[in-house]
Amino acid sequence: MAETLLIPDTATKAEKYEALLPQIEALISGEPDLYANLANIAAALKEGFGFFWVGFYLVKNEQLVLGPFQGPIACTRINFGKGVCGTAWKEAKTQLVPDVDAFPGHIACSSASKSEIVVPVFNRNEVAMVLDVDSDQLADFDETDQKYLEELMAVLGNLL
Repeated sequence: MAETLLIPDTATKAEKYEALLPQIEALISGEPDLYANLANIAAALKEGFGFFWVGFYLVKNEQLVLGPFQGPIACTRINFGKGVCGTAWKEAKTQLVPDVDAFPGHIACSSASKSEIVVPVFNRNEVAMVLDVDSDQLADFDETDQKYLEELMAVLGNLL
């Protein structure tokens, strides 16, 4: 069934998240397939905010492996502790990066990416995957993004 997102155009960032997150939760709540849910989450976040790139990397065989995403082609595998995604996995905490060129060891999957937020998703207290969101603008992410994306990833983790 096709879904339409209802997001107010003139809303603040927090108001957009508050409108979007319950819609995402409703969209994924009855669907048991992980990849279908990840694809819809990535699409909803990209559509709702116009982010440059939104996607998931799943922990598989000691690496992060590219999962469902929206945006230009991306790096397929990322090692533990490498780049922003690998660091989020290693430290098991959100990485909020206002300027990716200033992040030590940043992996440039796209030269158009300027800022990034990576949020880990936990299953049984272990990082099972990360949500990676890139912007083509510097300092595009802040504590508001972190708060709401962490809330959404906690909901996703509870479905694992």
